[in-house]
Amino acid sequence: MTSPRDACRLSLISKDFKSAADSDTVWEKFLPHETNEIILSQLQSESDESALINDVKSKKELYFTLCQNPILIEDGNMSFSLDKWSGKKCYMIAARRLRIAWKDTPEYWTWQSLPDCRFKEAPELRFVIWFEIRGRIETRILSPSTTYKAYLVYKLTKRAYGLDWPTKVTVHARAYGFDYECPGLEELTADMKNTACLTPRRKIKGEDAKSQEINEAVFPNESRVDGWLEMELGEFHCQGDEDGELEMICCQIRGATGGILVQGIEVRPKKE
Repeated sequence: MTSPRDACRLSLISKDFKSAADSDTVWEKFLPHETNEIILSQLQSESDESALINDVKSKKELYFTLCQNPILIEDGNMSFSLDKWSGKKCYMIAARRLRIAWKDTPEYWTWQSLPDCRFKEAPELRFVIWFEIRGRIETRILSPSTTYKAYLVYKLTKRAYGLDWPTKVTVHARAYGFDYECPGLEELTADMKNTACLTPRRKIKGEDAKSQEINEAVFPNESRVDGWLEMELGEFHCQGDEDGELEMICCQIRGATGGILVQGIEVRPKKE
């Protein structure tokens, strides 16, 4: 009936408190119920994550290992980790699993392996006039009674263009197993404004930097520890009894764009 943060604080009170606060009984309560199944599947593989988990000596150590080292699941197309302070579940959906317009057309997107990418490969946009990235995640796998935020995780290349103007972003709930085509992207975003600029503000020059739309836009977070940029797409409160999916959208369907590397969409608890 406490939290990981408070358990760490209480361990400083005395040796007796430390013994209790560090016990497997306490830290097992902080681990999601599906953790054992995920760990078992990792130990049966020969991944780097399995080696880390195999060296874990306590439930507390396992907890912080999962906070610091995301585990690949779903055939390597999604990662699982824990929020350090709350123990809530975090996920990142790989670009390969996202709906990206023309992602399998080499003239528009090229796939490559990157040393700092969490997944096996990431796509780089060469050129499109219809920029569409959409993802989905089942609400049932999220932590209940938790407000989540979704982020597009990406980098801009030296050849980036058309991304210094605001795009449309949104997160909303839809029925389980929804069809991306019904309704279509234009219909879904018809009443939305362009509010998110994928290019950091410091890189926008000239008259564009003075426009009202730019001044009202939200800009990416540049302080991720892995060196990637992240753009907030929206938030959703998960009650825990929903039977549906979250759809997450980032799109710019008017004008040519290019020069962006996409790692995936991350879904993690909102910081209180």
